Amino acid sequence: MNMHIGNQAAKSLSQMLIEQRNCYVNEPAPSYDARIEHLKSLRAAILSYQEQLVAALSRDYGNRSIDDSMISDIMPCINNINYSLKHLKKWMKPSSRHAGLLLSPAKIKVHYQPLGVVGIIVPWNFPIMLSVGPLITALAAGNRAMIKLSEFTPETNQVIKTMLSSIFDSKHVVCIEGEAEVAAAFSSLPFDHLLFTGSTTVGRHVMRAAADNLTPVTLELGGKSPVIVANDIDMATAVERMIYGKCLNAGQICVAPDYVLVPRVKVDSFIQAYKKKFTSMYGQVSDNKDYGSVINQRQFDRLIQVLDDAKSKGACIISANDEAINSDKRKIPTQLICNATDEMLVLQDEIFGPLLPVIPYDSIDEAINYVNQRPRPLALYLMSFDKEIQQHVLNHTHSGGVCINEAVFHVAADDAPFGGIGPSGMGHYHGKEGFLTFSHAKTVLSRGKYLNTGKLVHPPYGGVIQRLLMKFFLR
Repeated sequence: MNMHIGNQAAKSLSQMLIEQRNCYVNEPAPSYDARIEHLKSLRAAILSYQEQLVAALSRDYGNRSIDDSMISDIMPCINNINYSLKHLKKWMKPSSRHAGLLLSPAKIKVHYQPLGVVGIIVPWNFPIMLSVGPLITALAAGNRAMIKLSEFTPETNQVIKTMLSSIFDSKHVVCIEGEAEVAAAFSSLPFDHLLFTGSTTVGRHVMRAAADNLTPVTLELGGKSPVIVANDIDMATAVERMIYGKCLNAGQICVAPDYVLVPRVKVDSFIQAYKKKFTSMYGQVSDNKDYGSVINQRQFDRLIQVLDDAKSKGACIISANDEAINSDKRKIPTQLICNATDEMLVLQDEIFGPLLPVIPYDSIDEAINYVNQRPRPLALYLMSFDKEIQQHVLNHTHSGGVCINEAVFHVAADDAPFGGIGPSGMGHYHGKEGFLTFSHAKTVLSRGKYLNTGKLVHPPYGGVIQRLLMKFFLR
């Protein structure tokens, strides 16, 4: 499993895929017991390696909260495995379907067959959950997997590879490292399914590469996920419900609130409430291990560029705790951005960091129109206890998922699909929907030995029975 790929990426990767596919052909339908054993072994390995995983992740970041990693990387994997163990037998059972009078007395069932070899492309922001999480579902569905790990988390990658190689050989699960040329070669492989998590821009390249092989894809992208704060809710309550989603991993999460729409007369109240809550949660962030760093200098410089662009074009920048940005530790307390305009970078691309534009509005429909005039986001967050407003926003907006009076926690729902829409992604995984994504739903029609009604429609056409059938069904 511990393989670094260099210039001959395509050849090496193709050979790995051939080996996995050959093994799949020899064992195309792993039993329920075999799948259960794989999942239990993986659970035991995660629990055994959990301290090494989160420590490595913190080293990759310079500082990442151990508790953040336990809550957002380790715990979801364990919960996912436990949920899959509980429901797998039911998922695997063929489902009976109604044949209808025309096909009677045939029987129809849908069998859920493993696809074969699944490719998983992992981002750097949650490299444990976003590698092991899809792997759990792929294994539950009976597949083999090749995992392309992010080049920006080398320490974490080493622990993941060591952990997985302690359970699986490379013909079952294999991890690959490498930079852009390896990622391009990986996405060009003729997988039976390819799951990519990352930016919308890179997602377009992945989809183009997959199209050459007609490889089906699940794209978990991002986008500018809005928060709509309605007029009925107290600003302190609204902030309390959304701030964790913005501060988790210093905002480096695909479903982090990207901008917040606030009633114009309550903007100042929102800012003061945010500052008060942020300070109570983190105080000064430079030496606070609970607050993460920006992962690397490249991403830090990008965020500073976005911030400087906003300042130069007239935005007002307010630090959530009045603390300066720490360049040495790449620590940025939430930067609240007022007077942002569409000409600023901060309102153009996904922020993916601790910058938060605060945008005033005068009516709930104005806020809805603002969201709808932009690409459909991965998540939408509404802060309101008014049932009519809740239903109005749900009916008049599109997003991959929604939280009402909460943020980001919908991702942790094991019994619900997770995915984007339009520029924020396509397809779903998690729970039963993940099992279905990584399975082929094969319709099987069967007839018994003695009664073959199919011959009633055989040529020569125009017989009495055929005329009666036509008359009966075409009405």
